[in-house]
Amino acid sequence: MEPFKNISSIITPLDKVNVDTDQIVPKQFLKLVQKSGFGKFLFFNWRYDEAENKKSDFVLNDPKYGGSKILVVGDNFGCGSSREHAVWALKDYGFSVIIAPSFADIFFSNCFKNGLLPISLDEETVDILQKETGPVSVDLEKQTIKTSTQEIHFDIDSHMRKILLEGLDDIAQTFQYEDKITEFEKNSKIPSVL
Repeated sequence: MEPFKNISSIITPLDKVNVDTDQIVPKQFLKLVQKSGFGKFLFFNWRYDEAENKKSDFVLNDPKYGGSKILVVGDNFGCGSSREHAVWALKDYGFSVIIAPSFADIFFSNCFKNGLLPISLDEETVDILQKETGPVSVDLEKQTIKTSTQEIHFDIDSHMRKILLEGLDDIAQTFQYEDKITEFEKNSKIPSVL
């Protein structure tokens, strides 16, 4: 996992609540065995019609949001099933930050495991950010979001902040304790099964 870098980008506003993981990436696209390649399926049923033509009225199909790295959404984002593919699709599409009033617990956890920063803010602040048209900067180290008119502080668990800043996935976190694990194995009185 790559260390999280400060993000400067326009915001993509998706003013929907209770967006579940099947809406983020529909089940028929869960056949890939790697984490990449899911971005083209992000919000597939909202982005495309039955003939797979882009719908002009969906925000991700608006060229002005091309290259955006910050998605601002409604309450309870990532609810539904626990599929990690939803986070993979968001990352693969190019998003680095998701801002919402609340997230489903498993989705929230999966974000950190995959280098995506989920930020919870109150509904009023989220509503204001959804209307922001200029560039926005997200500084994870300082825990701030800067717009042209304001600086917003966000809270984040110190451990989660550390793993994003250092790019530590679950395996890399375990390797931080390799010396202690090796020492434990050497001193262990547990009989070998071989």
